[in-house]
Amino acid sequence: MKLITWNCNMAFRKKLEIILEEKPDILVIPESESPDKFILKKEIPKPEDSFWFGDNPNKGIGVYTYNDFKIKVLEDHNLEFRFIIPLLISNQEIEFILLATWCQKPKKSDNYGTHTWNSINYYTKLLDNEKVIIAGDFNSSSIWDKPNREANHTNIVNRFKERGIKSTYHIYHEEEQGKEKHATLNLHRKIDRPYHIDFCFASDYFIKRLERVKVGEYEKWTNYSDHKPLIVNFKIGDNLI
Repeated sequence: MKLITWNCNMAFRKKLEIILEEKPDILVIPESESPDKFILKKEIPKPEDSFWFGDNPNKGIGVYTYNDFKIKVLEDHNLEFRFIIPLLISNQEIEFILLATWCQKPKKSDNYGTHTWNSINYYTKLLDNEKVIIAGDFNSSSIWDKPNREANHTNIVNRFKERGIKSTYHIYHEEEQGKEKHATLNLHRKIDRPYHIDFCFASDYFIKRLERVKVGEYEKWTNYSDHKPLIVNFKIGDNLI
C-alpha cells in the first residue's frame, strides 16, 4: 500500500497526472480544490473514491484513492478542528483509520500545533485503534518549539508516541525531529529555505510493515508546489508496491 501526502499549492486538477506517476493507492492532498472542478484528460485515471472538505471550492483538503480503496467519513468529525478529518479507508485486505490533516492556525492563537494537540485529546478513542495513520501538512516542526507552550511540535510527537504512533519518515531514515535531511517545504520555493513540516504518523501495525519512505526531489516538484510529496510504502498482505 502506497500513501502519499502532498500539499499541492492549489489547482490539483492540473497536477494529478504528475502525482499519479508515483502509483499511489491513497492520496492526502492539502490545498486541493473540490473534485467538482476536476476536468481530466481521458487518459488520466479518475480516483476510485474521493473525499473533499473546505469552505473555498478552490482550496480545501482532498483524499483520493485508487486500486479498490474506499473512503467513509466518520460521524464524529469535530468542526472545531476543521481540517483534521477522521476517515475510514478500506479494501478487501485492510481497514484503517486515517486522520487527513491540514493544520490551520486557530483564530485566537499563532500556533499551528494547537488544533493538532487538541484533536489528539478529542479523538483519543480513534487513536486507540490498532490501525491508524495521521498524514498531511502539519505546518509545525520542533525547530519552532517555544518554552512552556503546551502545543509544541515536540509535545505532539511525544503524545503520539505514548499511543504507539510514530513518524514513518523518522523511523525509516533514523533521524530526529527538527534535524531532517529532506525538506518537505521550500518556503516561497527557495532552495535555501527548507523545512520539514509534512508527516505521516502511523500506529505500530503499520510501522512493522514499513517498506520505504521518500520525499520528492526539489528539482522536479518545485515546478508544481512549494511542498514536495512524502511517499510512504507499507507491505499489506501480498500487495507490495
